[in-house]
Order: sequence, then structure tokens, then C-alpha cells
Amino acid sequence: MASVLELSDVTIVRDGNPILDSVDLTVADDERWVVLGPNGAGKTTLLQVCAAMLHPTSGTAHILDDQLGKVDVFELRPRVGFASTALARRIPATETVLNVVLTAAYSVTGRWNESYEEIDVRRAQRVLAEWKLDAFENRLFGELSDGEQKRVQIARSVMTDPELLLLDEPAASLDLGAREELVQLLGGYASAPHAPAIVMVTHHVEEIPRGFDHALLLKNGSVQAAGPIDEVITSENLSETYGLELEVQHSQGRFSARAA
Repeated sequence: MASVLELSDVTIVRDGNPILDSVDLTVADDERWVVLGPNGAGKTTLLQVCAAMLHPTSGTAHILDDQLGKVDVFELRPRVGFASTALARRIPATETVLNVVLTAAYSVTGRWNESYEEIDVRRAQRVLAEWKLDAFENRLFGELSDGEQKRVQIARSVMTDPELLLLDEPAASLDLGAREELVQLLGGYASAPHAPAIVMVTHHVEEIPRGFDHALLLKNGSVQAAGPIDEVITSENLSETYGLELEVQHSQGRFSARAA
């Protein structure tokens, strides 16, 4: 079992304030991690470090055996799949769904003058089918619902067969039906033997798909708990992390939480 991500004593400071404070995290190539914590806990900042988009103020970050600060990030980033709302804002609304996924091969967000081989097109079409988007191939990205756009972002992020997949709140703003459809698809993908290591940020334990096996809780930039998911996602740990007495339930591979 090899590690795809190793953060050691990682600290991020902005305007004199620590956004991340001495964070340690090791992710193996067969692990699926979920990251939870209150607003402002540093979750998205953590993912930006993992995606080689942000360098630590101090500490070390090894991503796919390369250390940030000692590697060409433009060669590293294509090996990491990343889906986020910030990325979605950069996708042209007039781009077709097929091109949104296809352009991941060049790490660009809009079709321009680059050329693609037929194998790339077939790969994009296969990925769209896996995420139940094959019927949307010629639709414009801006015409899709939030749930459909979220799935397109994830399909784009797995287009290049990444060695590490990072998902920043993939179910945010979705209605119940769209959320459950996405969580079901993510659970199936996470459970597949060919899937890469995954780190997913979410705000709600109800959005944790089946197949995720590790969890990390952040509060004020610091790790409150990290390890096997059943040991971390507990009433005691979540109550401490969110500053509210919470009751966690776990049934048939899914979690739920409410005020006690």
C-alpha cells in the first residue's frame, strides 16, 4: 500500500492568521477520505494544498511522491483530479458537455484550437455514460441543472484517470433527489477497484457515500480527529468539532446527525 498524499506539520498563514495549523495527513492509494468541519475550518484550503495549488507556509506536502516546492506543479496537477465550485465558474456556459469533459486532457476549461484523437473522444463519452450523462453530450453546460453540472465536473475530474481525486463539496446546493443520485454514483465509484484515492470535503455527514473508509475533522485549522471513519464520525467527536451536542447514527453504510 503506497501513499499518494503526505502532509507533515502543514501550516498556512494569511495576514498573520493561521488558516491551517500543523496539519498531518497521510492518504494511501486505496483509501477514500472525507473531510468535515465548520465554516472557516480550513477544509477548502486543505484541498488546495492537496491539489498543488497552494504551497504551505511551513511544513512539507508530498503529493504522488513529489514534494511541493521541489516539483513542476504544471506536470503534477494533471495527475490529480479536482472538482470544485470555483472551477465550475471558469467553465464557459456555452461549452458542450462533451467538450467540458474532453478538455480535461489538456487541463483547460474551454475548447480552443487544440486537437483531440478519437481515443480521447471515446474516453470522454465512456466517462459521461458512467456518470449517467451520455444523453447530455451535446447540451450546453450553462443549460444544466446544479446536479447535472456537479456530475459533469466530477466526470471531467476523472477523465484523465487521476491517481488522486479531490472533491470540494460535490453535493452542495443540491435538492434531495439530486443529492441522493450523486451520492449513490460516488459510492459506486469509490467502491470500484480501479478508483483512485479520494479526498472529499463536505458539510454534512448525510453526504458521505458508501465506500468511504477514513475521515478527518477540522476546527479552526487544526485536526480534531483523523482515522478510520467509524472511529472518527462519532457523536462525541462531532459535538466537539461543531460546538453543539450532536447525535450521530450509522445505518447501512450511511451517516446522519442531528442536535441531541
